[in-house]
Amino acid sequence: MQAASVQQALELIQDKDIIWCHSMAATPYLLLHGLADIALQRRDLTLLQLHTEGSERLADPALQGHLRQRAFFVGGSTRQAVAAGLADYVPIFLSEIPKLMRSGEQPVDTVLCQVSPPDKHGFCSLGISVEATRAALQVAKRKIAWINPSMPRTHGDSFVHLSDFDRTFEYQAPLHEHRPARQNEITRQIGANVASLIDDGDCLQLGIGAIPDATLSCLQHHQNLGIHTEMFSDGVLPLVQSGVINNSNKRKHRGRIVTTFAMGTQALYDFVDDNPDVAFLDVEYTNDTSVIRKNPQVVSINSALQVDLSGQVCADSMGTSIYSGVGGQMDFVRGAALAEGGKAIIALPSTAKGGQVSRISSMLSPGAGVVTTRAHVHYIVTEYGIANLRARSIKERAKALIEIAHPNFRETLEQAFWQDWGLSL
Repeated sequence: MQAASVQQALELIQDKDIIWCHSMAATPYLLLHGLADIALQRRDLTLLQLHTEGSERLADPALQGHLRQRAFFVGGSTRQAVAAGLADYVPIFLSEIPKLMRSGEQPVDTVLCQVSPPDKHGFCSLGISVEATRAALQVAKRKIAWINPSMPRTHGDSFVHLSDFDRTFEYQAPLHEHRPARQNEITRQIGANVASLIDDGDCLQLGIGAIPDATLSCLQHHQNLGIHTEMFSDGVLPLVQSGVINNSNKRKHRGRIVTTFAMGTQALYDFVDDNPDVAFLDVEYTNDTSVIRKNPQVVSINSALQVDLSGQVCADSMGTSIYSGVGGQMDFVRGAALAEGGKAIIALPSTAKGGQVSRISSMLSPGAGVVTTRAHVHYIVTEYGIANLRARSIKERAKALIEIAHPNFRETLEQAFWQDWGLSL
């Protein structure tokens, strides 16, 4: 049924509904703006989401008792609300969210999503973000879609028939764009260090930001690289165009880029539009370690906020202050480690707060979340070098990590290691 307005489309939402929201750059922000309005006439709504764009209005304290956000990954739109106790953070591997919904452990009453117009067969596309939204659509009682002609039609698990939706409305508006991050000498050197670990034929998992882009810019002379990832951005485009990324060495989905969402500029969205060489698949599949490991030479490249001298990696919080989420880091760290010739890389600048704080510390800050455990960690990379921690003792790890810490903090770290761990280097 087609609605004339956002408000008419959202009339289906009932008190106490548990709502799943399409996320990332596909966030149906017009529906969320409308939800902020109608929520005041409802009570006890719960909004489940990953990283959403343009949802700041839902953090309004006036919505208490009417709507509460429940974030499986915290972004700019929800960070302050979580910190203020106005929203909840749920730590979970991204690959497990579809399982929760399909098993019924996490009920879903209503789905809000943004899709492309239907094709001649009546199929709309979830476009640039499949993630867990496919699973939500399979189990939800009610499905509401914003049909946006700006949404690319992508291949893979993204197709939903128009007849599956209970309400739709059509309006053309721009998609959220994420501009490439600015590079500096630190990110360029980290990228070069990471790139030195990448061999011809490797299958890459990497995210978004200055370090992934810096790494990709160093790979122009590589051959036969592949992509099996949770997400990708504009940094891959020059390598696809030059033939460096051709996915020819993959065993799973040979010849195709595999992802579950994409976020970047319009150039990226134009690239994935109706492109059979890019498969947007359910995140339960893309992030399944048993699938990841089937490709040879998997290299996962992820980031961190803090690493302690035993190799514990904090990637979701600053102490007890939640910054992001668990996401798919462990899915790919483990998948890469299990793959033939695989490597798991955690890359981060050596300092934070303008050089005032070392990101490599003797111990993690109180309350910091361990996303990658010391048993799973492999390579740690900063602008000062590479530390291979696999199969190394605590003492050997500490020595290797101090060697890639900022020089201003190395002596302090040695002293702290003795004080905190009772070991000398």
